[in-house]
Amino acid sequence: MDNSFFISSLLDNDFYKFTMQNAVIKLFPLVKAQYEFINRGKHFFPKNFSNILEKNIKNMAHLKLSYNEKIFLKKYCPCLDNSYLDFLDKYQYNPKEVKIKQKGKSIKIKIRGLWSKTILWEVPLMSIISELYYKLTRVKPLSDKTIIRLTKKKIKKYKELKVKFGEFGTRRRYSYHIHKLVMKILMEEGKSFFVGSSNIHLSKIYSIKPVGTQGHEWIMFHAAKYGFNIADKIAMENWINIYNDRLGIALSDTYTSKIFFKNFNKKLSNIYKGVRHDSGNPISFINETITHYKKLKINPNKKKIIFSDNMNPFKVDYISSFCKGKITPLFGIGTNFTNDVGVNPLNIVIKMTKIFIKRKWISVIKLSNSIEKSTGNKKMIVFAKKRLHI
Repeated sequence: MDNSFFISSLLDNDFYKFTMQNAVIKLFPLVKAQYEFINRGKHFFPKNFSNILEKNIKNMAHLKLSYNEKIFLKKYCPCLDNSYLDFLDKYQYNPKEVKIKQKGKSIKIKIRGLWSKTILWEVPLMSIISELYYKLTRVKPLSDKTIIRLTKKKIKKYKELKVKFGEFGTRRRYSYHIHKLVMKILMEEGKSFFVGSSNIHLSKIYSIKPVGTQGHEWIMFHAAKYGFNIADKIAMENWINIYNDRLGIALSDTYTSKIFFKNFNKKLSNIYKGVRHDSGNPISFINETITHYKKLKINPNKKKIIFSDNMNPFKVDYISSFCKGKITPLFGIGTNFTNDVGVNPLNIVIKMTKIFIKRKWISVIKLSNSIEKSTGNKKMIVFAKKRLHI
């Protein structure tokens, strides 16, 4: 097998990692963070996997923002100001921040360093792990022709449903080649229903605005610094302080939607254009969201819910039908676009596990609306549930 590298651009990453990096630099520049790889699917990794992964990680130190990439960000991502773009212009990955160990068929990965620097590792590292896994295990995908046909069929279905959708599939893609192929079809066939990709590099190739806002780690940090009960509220307020209403979708499930809606007061509910659903029963969440808006005398029909929890055509059909006439649904479709190719997608994540504040490392956790999506130190999870009375 050749030792080819899977990431060739600094922007082959999700937009929300850059918006969070910008916010971290401005508000919390000295905070350190630790991330860990979590093998949810208990996948077995082949011999020599860690060595080739390390070579790819070392290669990422050579990635630099090009002049054309900077011009693209200025034009298509106006929420990122010049001071941040100047920072990104000088940014380079530091492979020393990533530690990998392989024991038999299992791998352990830890990332540690300044939060403002380490925040960009998660998504490209996951996409490398995914593509390398299929390459080393020699698991072949469907033909390009078949993938094109399947993608067109999905697009046709979404058009019939009259729903808007975005592509969120960088982290668990089968390969960069297939990701780019799917994007080409989405651009050609999606017309006014395809709202864009979370991947900035591919957005640049097709001259479209990347989509996305923030991830769970933003709120997880705020919980460690300010407390579980008010983490959602302070995280949302800090986001507004940076972006006003330009990235106005609130993430609802870091400490369960029950706690989120307690924090989502009238001011925030008016400013934010909508919320994102990423775990738990979508129908229950729709009802919960509509009830919340009505209670605050806000018209739910003027708000949005972005659904991003393992979406596929069946789920989109079911959810959009239930939303009709009540609230506007949008769909972030990831693995079902970039790794629906006749193989089993990897069930893997990389999550923040600790932050260094007040001269000590503090465990951070995510509770989620689905038990299997909760992450972090078990004792801290028990403590958080007691504090939150859930």
